[in-house]
Parts: sequence; C-alpha cells; structure tokens
Amino acid sequence: MPNHFRVALYDLTSGTVEEAVELARAGMLPIFRDHAGFVRYELGKLDDGGVVSFSIWETADEAEQANALAADWVKDNLADRIALRDLHTGDLELDEDA
Repeated sequence: MPNHFRVALYDLTSGTVEEAVELARAGMLPIFRDHAGFVRYELGKLDDGGVVSFSIWETADEAEQANALAADWVKDNLADRIALRDLHTGDLELDEDA
C-alpha cells in the first residue's frame, strides 16, 4: 500500500526557526508518533525563513487526521510564533533513501 504525506508551510512571526523546531520536537513529534499510521516526521527551514513540516502516513485518512492534530498543537503551543501559509496532503509516489 502506498504511503501518504502531509506537508505544511508556515511563516515565522516571532522567535527563530530553531526554537520552533525544538518545541515541535518535544511536543508535536510525540503526538504524531502515538497516532495510528505514523511513519516519519521532518521539519525544515525554508529559503524565505519559513518552516516546512513534512510527515508520512500509512493511509490518506491518517494523513488528513494529522492535519487536525497539528492544528490543535500549533494553536496551543506555537500560535505566537508561526502562521500557517499552505497545507496539503497527497500520495507519496517515490520514497527513496539516498
């Protein structure tokens, strides 16, 4: 069965990307890990200073459910630091380690 992804782009409104990443590592990652279908979670700094959140899920429904999990966590923990710019889920067509 193919995996599915969730990708969210955020604008940084205060603090640093590194601070936001540490908060997500301590808070969002454990929530995702405890959620059914979790495969992988990655965060990155965008070339414009924003943040990208990328996660892999076993099913499309689990990827969609991750949107609600992330929205609740961000609202409670990062709303003063980041603002959602764009959000997508989709089918992972290629997953190749280097």
